[in-house]
Amino acid sequence: MARARSRLSAGTVVLDCEGLAKWCEADQRVTAFVREAQDNDFRVVVSAMTPIEAQDIRIKSDRLRWYLSRLKIEPVTEDISSRAIELLRDARLHGHKYAIKRRGRTAVGSRAPRGRWRERRRRR
Repeated sequence: MARARSRLSAGTVVLDCEGLAKWCEADQRVTAFVREAQDNDFRVVVSAMTPIEAQDIRIKSDRLRWYLSRLKIEPVTEDISSRAIELLRDARLHGHKYAIKRRGRTAVGSRAPRGRWRERRRRR
């Protein structure tokens, strides 16, 4: 018998492009991680930019679309871009590598409910 889902999320798990690509390739660790997060009522999300980054010739389009259908895709807005710039400046980081990651994390983090996941991210 299936367990009833609560209306409140226990937190949010954000997949970056590497995590999404590995999940699409059926990586056992990532698959187990996502499954456990979903089983424990965590929202599993990606930014709208992540599928673009994760797109790879080795991953079939249909497979990528199927996996994306199981996630929440958060948009990247002007406000999110501004917040990402502030975070990069505060951390004294610049360049494409950091900009893409920070923009994606800011996009989903702005909608993430306060919870265990956000607490863990601060400690790392």
